[in-house]
Amino acid sequence: MTMAPVRILVVDDEQHVRQSLAAWFREDGYEVNVAAGGREALATLARDGADILLVDIKMPGMDGLELLRKARELAPDATVIIMTAYASVETAVQALKDGAYDYVVKPFDPDAVSGLVRKAAERYALLKENRALRERLESAAPALITAGQGRMREVQELVERVAPTDTSVVITGESGTGKELVARLLHAHSSRRFGPFAVVNCGALAEGLLEAELFGHERGAFTGAVARHRGKVELAHEGTLFLDEIGDVPAKVQVSLLRVLQEKTLMRVGGNTSITVDFRLVTATHRDLEAEVSSGRFREDFFFRINVFHIHVPALRERSEDVPLLAEHFLSQFARQMNRRIDGFTSDAIAALCAYPWPGNVRELQNAIERAVVMCRANRIEASLFPFAHAPAPEDLSIDAMEAAHIRKVLASCGFNVTQAAGLLAIDRVTLYNKMKKYGIERP
Repeated sequence: MTMAPVRILVVDDEQHVRQSLAAWFREDGYEVNVAAGGREALATLARDGADILLVDIKMPGMDGLELLRKARELAPDATVIIMTAYASVETAVQALKDGAYDYVVKPFDPDAVSGLVRKAAERYALLKENRALRERLESAAPALITAGQGRMREVQELVERVAPTDTSVVITGESGTGKELVARLLHAHSSRRFGPFAVVNCGALAEGLLEAELFGHERGAFTGAVARHRGKVELAHEGTLFLDEIGDVPAKVQVSLLRVLQEKTLMRVGGNTSITVDFRLVTATHRDLEAEVSSGRFREDFFFRINVFHIHVPALRERSEDVPLLAEHFLSQFARQMNRRIDGFTSDAIAALCAYPWPGNVRELQNAIERAVVMCRANRIEASLFPFAHAPAPEDLSIDAMEAAHIRKVLASCGFNVTQAAGLLAIDRVTLYNKMKKYGIERP
């Protein structure tokens, strides 16, 4: 979904200032309104709204401080930037105490003003996304997290225990199990919930692009860097930084991240200024990080720094009791979005949903329910609307599947005596325990 352009309201009693700023911001792609004074600004704000206000501190009638206080009542989430002359800097500092975001000093440096507004717009975009996510979490979380009476209840309890702290958390689990949802719940229930939630998919970016995405860059830092770019670490200040697929981060970037975590400062690519950052780190991966450390593919010092608290999200096939409730949740969600009246599932449909192994986990279930809602022509979802319900289950011929089956067979043949089974398999007991953990093989 494309986000609507950021709306700016420029308030200054000098016409040439209003016109100059409006022209600059419109060139940058913003929607701009102008007002010559406080009362006109409040009327414009009430009529059209605004995401960012640039307010002159000294105006006849209603001054900038009074306008700041009244604007807070009309648009509590708007970002206010104060414009001031050198002689009024102390007043601008008072405005910061009253809730202004920042201030600029006249005469303006166009690049400095554009950079400050761009920074405010990035902050606004993150806060707007966070508000929307919190609203979605309030409706989705009860079904997706608190639904289970077993494994997912354990996840819920761990989230509740660690969320109020600033402890670094690693979330593990197969793709599609809902690791990012758990990360968002940690943020939503933390003391940083009103700050930004910045996300980076580390597995989707090459090393150079990942560095720029994380740490930002200065203008001219490399070919194509036509403007300053603030990285996600910087944007996560006073909020949460979520690094998905942390197991795919190259060693060089691990070193840079470790330094940021230890020193709480960063330096943009091509920059020479140290920037202080304060964020809570949450990471996720489908990989076995301990195995990655043992193989030398993941730095041990970085692993110990990020893995203070561990939450594992079980695969959906391991909690089949959650499938009906999750299905009902997604049905309600998609029926509402598509304006459809569907009263539930037939018993055959529920049986089919519970019997299917869901290799794609919750994400696959969500997609299956969405498709069924699109295809449904009755008042209930029938089993025939699920392709897997009338297609033979494909045989898993992967090396892992065959190894898991063989290990189960050998363990069963010797009554799950691990020492005896390890001897028959010609491996040591530690290796066998690791493989049992990998394939979810438990003693009956």
